[in-house]
Parts: sequence; structure tokens; C-alpha cells
Amino acid sequence: MVRIARFEKVSVKQFVSDWIATFPQQMLEQAIMAYEHIQLPRRATSGSAGYDFFAPVGFELPAGGNIKIPTGVRAIIEEGWVLTLYPRSGLGFKYRFQLDNSVGVIDSDYARSDNEGHIFLRMTNDSREGKGLRIAAGTAFAQGIFLPFGITVDDEASAVRNGGFGSTTRA
Repeated sequence: MVRIARFEKVSVKQFVSDWIATFPQQMLEQAIMAYEHIQLPRRATSGSAGYDFFAPVGFELPAGGNIKIPTGVRAIIEEGWVLTLYPRSGLGFKYRFQLDNSVGVIDSDYARSDNEGHIFLRMTNDSREGKGLRIAAGTAFAQGIFLPFGITVDDEASAVRNGGFGSTTRA
């Protein structure tokens, strides 16, 4: 296996700012407490491909409900690799728990963005049986897999990233 990345927490300042922007009803103390409970992603076994992402706080999602989660995590990734994000398999199977953009893609240059490469996950409980979902703080709810990628022989990409979600195509 090739070691091509590392996970880090974003700064407390970045996390608190993003947390309060996401959950404006929460207080500064709640954001700091969530930051203190951030666990860096890790593999459960030596044969695991996915790095588990853990909920910084507990949350409940009724069937059809969604949530945007500031993870407090960033990935420092070598060029030529990407981090792809998915729900934990069991949660997807039992609740149709899914990322709202199907698969998250974290590029190697995202960590250098103004937001420190803060990874957010927007997820939906798409249960067709009306099952509510409860995730306790510290529970693995998503997973990330590092994959290599190629480029075309005539590639001339030169834009510089600053942000996520379409930042390289903004005018």
C-alpha cells in the first residue's frame, strides 16, 4: 500500500465559524465542545479500504430528513490522488442513508483553500419504510477511500482552487 495522505483537524477558528454558520441556533460553547470531540478518520481493520468518518455530535434524522455536517477534518493528499466519500455501507443498506451529491470528491488541492479544506458531508435519510436514523456522537457514519486518477495527455489545467462545490468554475 502507498501512503499518500494524512488527516488533520481544521483550526478551531475555522471549525467554530463553519459550525455556527451551519447551525446558527447553537452557541459558541457548543461549537467548541463539538471541536473537542472530533476524531480523525481511521480504518477499522488492516484490510479496510475505507477510512471511517465519525460524527462530532449526535444527530437524528427522520425519514426524508437531511443534515449538513462540518466534520472538522481536512485531508492533505499527494497530487495524483483523490479522496472519495460515501455513507457507511450498513447505514446505506438499512436506511438508504446517502450523500446528497452521491459521491464526495476531495481533490488534492482542496486543503489549500481559504476554508482550510474543511470537509462537509450533506446526507439524507431516504428511508422508504419511514425509519428514523439516530447517530450517536463518535459513531462512524461515512467513509473515505483514496484513489489514484489519471489525466489526458493534452491536459493544460491551470486554474487555482479556492473553496469547494464548483469553486474552480466560478468567475
